[in-house]
Amino acid sequence: MSFAVRDPATGEVLDEVFDAGPDDGIAALDAAVAAQEAWAATPPKERADVLRRAREGMLARIEEFALLITREMGKPLAESRAEVNYAADFLQWFAEEAVRISGEYRMSPGGDFRIVTTRQPVGPCLLISPWNFPLAMIARKVGPALAAGCTAVVKPAEDTPLSCLLLAEVLTGAGLPPGVLTVLPTSRPAPLVERLLADPRLRKLSFTGSTQVGRTLLAQAAGNVLRTSMELGGNAPFLVFADADLDAAIDGALLAKLRNGGQSCVAANRFLVEEAVAEEFAARLADRMSRVRLAPGTDPGAELGPMINSRQLDRVARLVDDAVARGARVLTGGQASGPFFPATVLADVPGSALIHQEEIFGPVAPISVFKGEESALALANDTPFGLVAYLYTGDLGRAVRVSERLEAGMVGLNRGLVSNAAAPFGGVKASGLGREGGFEGISEYLSTKYLALGLT
Repeated sequence: MSFAVRDPATGEVLDEVFDAGPDDGIAALDAAVAAQEAWAATPPKERADVLRRAREGMLARIEEFALLITREMGKPLAESRAEVNYAADFLQWFAEEAVRISGEYRMSPGGDFRIVTTRQPVGPCLLISPWNFPLAMIARKVGPALAAGCTAVVKPAEDTPLSCLLLAEVLTGAGLPPGVLTVLPTSRPAPLVERLLADPRLRKLSFTGSTQVGRTLLAQAAGNVLRTSMELGGNAPFLVFADADLDAAIDGALLAKLRNGGQSCVAANRFLVEEAVAEEFAARLADRMSRVRLAPGTDPGAELGPMINSRQLDRVARLVDDAVARGARVLTGGQASGPFFPATVLADVPGSALIHQEEIFGPVAPISVFKGEESALALANDTPFGLVAYLYTGDLGRAVRVSERLEAGMVGLNRGLVSNAAAPFGGVKASGLGREGGFEGISEYLSTKYLALGLT
């Protein structure tokens, strides 16, 4: 069996890929289990060298990867090239971390024995990636898993499996042994994943996606007490205080909102602006957003590509219509055009609007007004989510106070981009568990073993 992968801008079928089922999942896990011992015993430098060669192979084919990302996901080519470089950074970062896995040797409090710790790979992993960054998100998982000595079964998003399959090809060419990594595209993810999570040989689950699906997977993973990393939904506030540099805040807002067409878990979701500058901020943001050019991602002048599919397009339109029905004003955009949704700014958005409560995942900036620091924090933290928050202020004291009290795993201070391979990515509350990237990222794939070393 197979299923079609389509270009979201045109509906054109790009390719037909194998449609894996539960039995294929178990066959892939069989291979991962068989390869686990040898891969874990592979010297760290050799594992690192595979990742480095894969990085070089990816960058040597950057135009091929970028075009594939654009064709299956829709983002402009310039953004796709940036994603390839971002993905390559993860392979480089974790290649360097592979040789730095360490333990400890220390004396017991009573002095009668020594406490020795080592860190070992957790074992076979299931890695589930989303469609919005089809190459970078899987590199962020595959990099630390392979560096730590874990084997893996990868399930890419059904909308965008082609980038992941090409990455697997590059890794194989870089010397990754058979069975260490298997990619399973599927149009029927639920039964495949459920079957894998029920198998006691699987020891780790890493998932990036919605909180709703994350809760289901956590419940399924509980049966075998799996290690889990869950990067779930967000509802990012973007706070602008009256003392902020408005030029920088507008630039940051465009980046935080329109990167990846707003189809990102770290996209700014709620723009909260202090009353004294709210009108100016809204007008200037609307002016800039009104000039963003809609076009298929392969168009050289494209600045904003299509939505990934009709379901997401309809969802964004529903959120905008609900906000308008509750009193919001459309300053620019507001209505879909074919598979595209234009860059949109809404003013006077009430707190009751669904767009304040749900993750938009589209190029819509809803603006609300606050009066003072306490009001800003109350509005920003009034959500079950806590992935990222953005804060613009020229007051150092306020920057520290507000950053410390924002209920988010990441804060962008006078900056509209937080993602970096060297930084720990993850959230609090309903936005997930664990961290990806940074020094912390490889720890998610390692278990600590303690040896009580007697001296007599």
